[in-house]
Amino acid sequence: MVTVRRARSVSASQLWNGATGLLVVAALIVQSVLNVRTGTAAVPTRFVRMLSFFTVESNLLVAAAAFSLALAPARNGPWWRVLRLDALVGISVTGVVYTTVLRVQQQLHGWALVTDVIFHYLVPLAAVAGWLAFGPRRRCDARTVAWALAWPVAWLAYTLVHGYVSGWYPYPFIDVTRHGYGGVALNSLAVTAVLAVMAAAFWLGDAYLPGGRPRRPAPAR
Repeated sequence: MVTVRRARSVSASQLWNGATGLLVVAALIVQSVLNVRTGTAAVPTRFVRMLSFFTVESNLLVAAAAFSLALAPARNGPWWRVLRLDALVGISVTGVVYTTVLRVQQQLHGWALVTDVIFHYLVPLAAVAGWLAFGPRRRCDARTVAWALAWPVAWLAYTLVHGYVSGWYPYPFIDVTRHGYGGVALNSLAVTAVLAVMAAAFWLGDAYLPGGRPRRPAPAR
């Protein structure tokens, strides 16, 4: 009886993470179709811009981490830990910043609204809920947190260089033409503070929350 319960626990973890990854893939497919059908810029430019959004990159990281856990619930390794933390922190910041700052600036309808809800609401909730319910935990340390900061910093640097060259910025609060570099620096510091709080929360949760470890079947007797 104990063995059956443990097998079901692992299966639930795999099912949840697989569904989370598929949710991201479905939204990306729909968004890609919308990119081809709408817009004034050249199609390749539209896709470069789509992939330049912190939201889309966060969702891609969630999908990569979720699919890896669906295949191996006890997944571990130094670079996987960084991927997992980046996915959790990135998608959490995506949800918080969008609902508090960016949502009021959006007027979406139809399939664009559907992908918006998936990217900014459903995937953040699914990723965090999956981490709370299934873990795996004891995967975070100071080195993991330090390396996880590399991606947001690289994204910011890329965004500023890309914006300088093209004149396009993915978010209003990071638009240098509106706020200047001083204003963008202040806005970036505010977002960095949110990132730091989220990283600290997941670090502490990883260390102190109970459970969340995939269980192995009892050895045969």
